[in-house]
Amino acid sequence: MTSRRIRPIKAYKHFRNLIKDKEDTTQVFYIVEALDGSNLEKDFKRFMSTSDGQARYADRKELVPLLDNHEELRKLPMGSVGQHYCDFMESQGLSAQGLVDEYDRFDNSLEDYYSEDVAWFGYRRRDVHDLMHIMTGYSRDALGEACVLNFTHGQHGGLGIYFIAHMASLEVRKYAPKGSPVWKAVREARKNGTLAENICQQDIMSLLSENLEEARKRLNIKPATQYHKVHAAMHANGIDPYGVIGAQAA
Repeated sequence: MTSRRIRPIKAYKHFRNLIKDKEDTTQVFYIVEALDGSNLEKDFKRFMSTSDGQARYADRKELVPLLDNHEELRKLPMGSVGQHYCDFMESQGLSAQGLVDEYDRFDNSLEDYYSEDVAWFGYRRRDVHDLMHIMTGYSRDALGEACVLNFTHGQHGGLGIYFIAHMASLEVRKYAPKGSPVWKAVREARKNGTLAENICQQDIMSLLSENLEEARKRLNIKPATQYHKVHAAMHANGIDPYGVIGAQAA
């Protein structure tokens, strides 16, 4: 197993860069690299210990072309995960390939450290990130991103995303009204991730075809109650949840 040194100072430096520009996703990859140690390999072993993981590995389908083929996804039933995914990505001006392009700006690739198998798994985890927003109900505001990352930590572990989630929540608390359950929202997200079925192990095309609410129920994804309480408190005090941390959300 690959042994990689933990570098907290480097992680903090890149987190400050991320706070300045939340769209600079490359900073996330630097933070994860600095803090995750051997987590990816451990997570791959857990993935391969399940029948679903073995089935996904046997297929090794590329997710990006599937997720970016909105013409085909739009043929899925109304209310499906795929329809909600297209709505979200198009409204935000996002694409699955865009996340890959951000990763390509990163100095290193997973193949620099890991076997081809583990690298494939790492890219699969990366490529389902925006789908995680749909499945969990968290948006792209500062707290929403923090919660998605902590939900992901509940599913996969990894000090890097845990660090980002909690540091971002500290920043959100500077803007949120006093008494807003920011900490509770982030903790709830991790708990929900732990309790839910592993999204990365799912047959993604099949998942996209499911009704969103039925898919959440099947996967035991609980509602994001505390997150919405924070949003309600912000709106009640004239605060835009998408306008905190730097010029935009983070």
